[in-house]
Amino acid sequence: MAQILTLEEMRALVGKKMGTSSWFTIDQKRIDAFADVTEDWQFIHVDPEATKETPFGTTIAHGFLTLSMLSAMVYEMPVLENVAMGVNYGFDKVRFLSPVPAGARIRGHFTLTALDESKPGFVTSHTSVEVEIEGQDKPALAAEWIGRRYFGEEA
Repeated sequence: MAQILTLEEMRALVGKKMGTSSWFTIDQKRIDAFADVTEDWQFIHVDPEATKETPFGTTIAHGFLTLSMLSAMVYEMPVLENVAMGVNYGFDKVRFLSPVPAGARIRGHFTLTALDESKPGFVTSHTSVEVEIEGQDKPALAAEWIGRRYFGEEA
């Protein structure tokens, strides 16, 4: 379960690492399911035989699959108390830096870079995220993620 923080405690995290998620395995079953949901069946994702002849040598996860895993990873990061709901607001930047081969494990590293409290009733968080591929030096992706947290009670 994620650590629950007061707004004051969350403010103190700005500029600091919030945490690192658990590892998630990106196996072929997950890649195939993502291909079915998004209707993106490009052979580099779903055809292990054909990918033997590519520079990757194996199937790789969709970049958007890796990006979507942030939703699972962030559940392990600290959360604000008295929040009724959180929503994705978008990204200022997303870069897919390395392919994630089928069977690899990934995890996210989260750093809170800004907390905007300029409007009442919610805060806007800006989080720098890097997704590590186990055993590799270069990350799978780097992103600047924006989220909104709406309060249910006075913070």
